[in-house]
Amino acid sequence: VILSGVLFGAMLPYMFAALTMISVGKAAAEIIQEVRRQFKEDPRLMECIQKMNRGEKLTPEEDVLPDSDRCVAISTKSSVREMVAPGVYAIVAPLFIGLLIGPRCLMGMLSGAISSGCLVAIMMSNAGGAWDNGKKLCEKLDIKKTEQGKACIVGDTVGDPFKDTSG
Repeated sequence: VILSGVLFGAMLPYMFAALTMISVGKAAAEIIQEVRRQFKEDPRLMECIQKMNRGEKLTPEEDVLPDSDRCVAISTKSSVREMVAPGVYAIVAPLFIGLLIGPRCLMGMLSGAISSGCLVAIMMSNAGGAWDNGKKLCEKLDIKKTEQGKACIVGDTVGDPFKDTSG
């Protein structure tokens, strides 16, 4: 009974990590849709970005401001909405185990969740930081346009939710 609780508890941090990383992906997809909508509705926005990238100065008449408040609102709403499931699991799992199986299984579940959770947090924080540092090195070496640079950007895309959300 205790061992089954330990195994169930050891699984929980991985489930929470997966749920939070899926949530980051969903929020990012919503923001991408909003940004695409803004570019589609106002083509001058892309023209301003291209001029700025070329180093040209914009006159006040040419300047177009994106609706960044909408992106912040999407991010805020999504983060609150997506954290409901992990929060419910964190409350319901111990209650379910303790009431239906018993205190010995609950003790095993809590010890499994604590020990596994510590290891997962350390691993995800370090791995995410390593991916982030890899991208910074690519920027420092000025190899962002190469295949290695593209791989670093993909790694950083995974590394950010690893260290910032789940780790």
